[in-house]
Amino acid sequence: MVNQYEKPVILADQMQTTLTSLEPLSRKVFLTLVPPSSLDNRAVVDQVRQLLERDFRPVRVPLALMSKIPTLCRDADWQITATMAETGLGWDLIEVEPGNTTQQQFGLAVDIGTTTVVVYLINLGNGEVLGHAANYNGQISLGEDILSRIRQAAEPGGLKHLQTLILDTLNELIETVCLTSLKPCQITAAAIGANTTMVHLLLGLDPASLCRAPYTPIVNNPGLIPAGELGMKIHPLAPVYCLPSIGSYLGGDVIGGVLVSGMHTKPDVSLFVDIGTNGEIVMGNEEWLVACAGAAGPALEGGVTSFGMRAESGAVDHVEIDGKSGRVRYTTIGGMPARGICGSGLVDTLAELFLNGIIDRTARFTHGRDEYVIVPALESAIGKDIVVTQIDINNFMATKGAVNAATDLLMENVGCPWQEISHFYAAGAFGQYLPVESAITIGLYPDLPRASIVRLGNSSGEAARQVLISRSKRREAETIASKVTYFELNANSSFMEKFVSSKFLPHTDLERYPSVKKRLDRL
Repeated sequence: MVNQYEKPVILADQMQTTLTSLEPLSRKVFLTLVPPSSLDNRAVVDQVRQLLERDFRPVRVPLALMSKIPTLCRDADWQITATMAETGLGWDLIEVEPGNTTQQQFGLAVDIGTTTVVVYLINLGNGEVLGHAANYNGQISLGEDILSRIRQAAEPGGLKHLQTLILDTLNELIETVCLTSLKPCQITAAAIGANTTMVHLLLGLDPASLCRAPYTPIVNNPGLIPAGELGMKIHPLAPVYCLPSIGSYLGGDVIGGVLVSGMHTKPDVSLFVDIGTNGEIVMGNEEWLVACAGAAGPALEGGVTSFGMRAESGAVDHVEIDGKSGRVRYTTIGGMPARGICGSGLVDTLAELFLNGIIDRTARFTHGRDEYVIVPALESAIGKDIVVTQIDINNFMATKGAVNAATDLLMENVGCPWQEISHFYAAGAFGQYLPVESAITIGLYPDLPRASIVRLGNSSGEAARQVLISRSKRREAETIASKVTYFELNANSSFMEKFVSSKFLPHTDLERYPSVKKRLDRL
């Protein structure tokens, strides 16, 4: 399983908040039936349907349940619990149990990332998180980035293999999160936040069209699909809902981030950014939303540096450099001997190197250096110096430059200056773990009042929880998706110009970073 540190954590206050009126994808209803007699000779299945249609309409009873219902009702002394599931067109009766089991309603909120998959077990009665489990996406074995997986899907048997890998990951996590407290078949609904490619691969849909003009997905809103059709090992008739996407590069995980941030309900302009294998940016307010996306590279996942690693035990996650002695103080995840550097440690390192004049504003080493030792060999778990090199810095700056350039171009396209940004929402691992001051120092985060910088954590997982337990949130997510205007910025002629400008620390225009300028002036 993924190290606890690495799990994208949903904000505690979000998770404890239950929505005023819960309308989960599946619901349990306790029924007391009238035993058949000469005075009431209704068919048992018809009576069950009639009772249910007081609150649900229309109700379909699957053939497989019809033969089971009369015997179960008699054995239960005519007191049963019916589990109803939304279909999009009405309701299906998917399970019948003896007695009153309405206090045992379970669903799954799932975040399928390109790198990591997280599953949350949810009490459908009150929205509470009962437990969670996480692991790497099994598809990593066929490629760490989306384009590699799309290429793999085009190989003979490749699409089926990729679908099997993600289903295996999901089903293992479902088993883990259930443990001994319940059986997976007791889970009667699931909601999923994922990018467009991950949804296609989960559903077994060919993703080839996502990376070639006109970049059109097979589907943006798949609707409700029975878990059994997908191969998810929960109740086979459990409805599975994927948060809607708006195109090849903006998926349900981003729509979920906007939903959780609430930026679409505010009069002021906000900026939402999620940097993972890809970078997604949304800007707007209650009246309008615009977005762009592009490859960001695995800079924050340890994928572009010599000693980079994911946020696992032994990863350097915090760095300070004494300006006078040059001594490095660092911490590692789990307090274990250092094995490498994860994203937060790298961001700290770059900020400290910059503030101490070891690298200049062009992010190049001064005084003839070409690397800097963070952990000496005697202290490391790998028996050699753990260093940050000039090539490592260049790779990281390319990611930073791409994200900054896309953001600048997006704002320029809608005529919105930085001064009008009221809130900055950072999602995923990008928002959960990166040190705010260091991220601002190197220009990865904007230099806004610190209270305006909101780290959302796993907003994709939290959005999945919200749409799982609330019909109004499902409608809200679909409204957001219909409202977003997508900008294709990489084809813009000024993108490269802005990209070059953004590769300075913190930016070519230092006036945009007044707090950093003030710190530099004091040095």
